[in-house]
Amino acid sequence: MPGALPEPPRTTEPPRTPEPPPREPEPPPREPDAPPHALLRSLLGAWALSACSAEETEAVEAHLTECAPCADEALRLRDAVPLLHNERDLDLDPLLRSRVLENCLGRRPARIPVPAWAGPYDAETARLDALLQDIGPAEWDAPVRLRWFADGRQVSRSTDVAGVISHLLAVDGLVTAALGLGDPVAPYDDGPGRSGPSERTEAFWRALEEGGDERCMRGPWREQAHTLVRTVSFAGHGVTELSVPYGPFSLPLRDALLERAFACWVHADDIATALAYPYEPPSGTHLHGMIDLAVRLLPAALAERRRTGLAGPVRSLVEAGAPGRSLRLEVEGAGGGHWYVALDSPAALACPERQVAVVALDRAEFCQLMAGHVTPEEAAVGQDGDREAVRDFLYTTASLSRM
Repeated sequence: MPGALPEPPRTTEPPRTPEPPPREPEPPPREPDAPPHALLRSLLGAWALSACSAEETEAVEAHLTECAPCADEALRLRDAVPLLHNERDLDLDPLLRSRVLENCLGRRPARIPVPAWAGPYDAETARLDALLQDIGPAEWDAPVRLRWFADGRQVSRSTDVAGVISHLLAVDGLVTAALGLGDPVAPYDDGPGRSGPSERTEAFWRALEEGGDERCMRGPWREQAHTLVRTVSFAGHGVTELSVPYGPFSLPLRDALLERAFACWVHADDIATALAYPYEPPSGTHLHGMIDLAVRLLPAALAERRRTGLAGPVRSLVEAGAPGRSLRLEVEGAGGGHWYVALDSPAALACPERQVAVVALDRAEFCQLMAGHVTPEEAAVGQDGDREAVRDFLYTTASLSRM
């Protein structure tokens, strides 16, 4: 058409493909929800029997670190597991318990372990319980002679295996009472809060003679020991200085448990001797702590003997914390070592610079002296220096013993 504008030249371009919309980022993978409390609690029985799968075991053990009621229930169930099996002769495998514990701790470290200061008591009560498991019903009536040192001489008391266990139950009750866990002797104690170990034991024995059966005491004694260890394990370090009254004197809880561990071993050995049963001393570490406790108690015990005229007079008064006359004690064997003992005042500093005497004993002999099983005259002692200081030391060590 005349006058029409020419059309622009046509270009052939490929059709454009529309761009896809931007992709939304994928949400991070969701972590599986933790199993509910009720489900985990229902698995505690299977966990105690090692019947859980690996996933269930991991979930239960993670939960126990966060839930105190479930942790307590788990401990009770674990303690009950041995009761489901027939009792067997310990001679079959005396190291079974230690191997099982070692294997368990190797798989997963304990989240709520027994504190080191309660370890000796836990170990010695377990060893005695193993001994009791291995004896027959008739052997509970086997005669046992308890010996200790009092008023400058060795004294003794006849009882039987059942009587020894009720004695341990009665005196351990001093510790459970201090923790608010009850006192099995309270209904029979003539002087509650004031009676010492011997008075409590005699009161308990009288009550059992009137209407009880001492042979039934293994269960209550074992449960009391388990409860005590479990309580201090959950309580932690804060209870170590809690005062435990022993009648005329008191000990902080950590020392009271160490004293009870020593008494448990001594009386277990009394039972083993009566039954002609082999029984080993505590481990070197635990025995060292028991000897150390005795050494720490000696200066105050020596001062008390001096006040009653049973020890020599003070030779050199010094200010509290100043170096004073000292005796060096050397205990040989596993658990031994050397210590310095202040001779003139509990407040004096025992040190090598003021050493006036040396006493050397084998660990077994020193522990027998501590327990009152040998007299100072009978103890095989290596000695040097001030003879009066040596004599006072030996008699004071023996005087630490009690029923």
